[in-house]
Amino acid sequence: MEKLLNNNLSDKAKYDYTLVCRALDNNDEKAYAEIMARYREPIYYMLLKMIRSEVDAEDLTIEAFGKAFKKLEQYEPTYAFSTWLYKIATNNCIDFIRKKKMKTLSLDANQEGEENSRNYEPIAYTLTPEEEIIQNQKIILMHKVVDQLKPRYKALIELRYFKEYSYQEIATEMKLPLGTVKAQLFRAKELLHEILKDRRNSI
Repeated sequence: MEKLLNNNLSDKAKYDYTLVCRALDNNDEKAYAEIMARYREPIYYMLLKMIRSEVDAEDLTIEAFGKAFKKLEQYEPTYAFSTWLYKIATNNCIDFIRKKKMKTLSLDANQEGEENSRNYEPIAYTLTPEEEIIQNQKIILMHKVVDQLKPRYKALIELRYFKEYSYQEIATEMKLPLGTVKAQLFRAKELLHEILKDRRNSI
């Protein structure tokens, strides 16, 4: 599975691509397992924020990997594998939320004796063009705020919240003890909070 690789990808993304190739070309179970090990925790916590149910988040995490592995040959290395994987997980979660919402509305209608009397539309989770512009502006501003931190705090925030590394991945990347990573991240968030106090109306 050799495809045109984007040379602008990070080393982490390039390594992900080698895992994808191993998984597809050699049906390498260790490659599949390593992909899951690298992304299971960040995917799980992303989904947990969306649905606030540990059980559902765990089920949806497994579903996301199942769907991703079935479609693995569709991945194009012109962008990071993690971006592709997060999109699959997010879309799967949105479908779950919509189905759950529709089921709840249907049950409510039946209890009120309104069987099939209303057409319920699922909540739209996609951003409008205007909302996307605002969201992008907020992201740009947040990056500017993070740039004000000392280099080590900036690196920690970027790895944890922009690249969505796990604590263990950050510890490995920065060659720091896990406890140090957690402590310094806590301090970095405190510093961010202080900076954001002065920019609350902008972000």
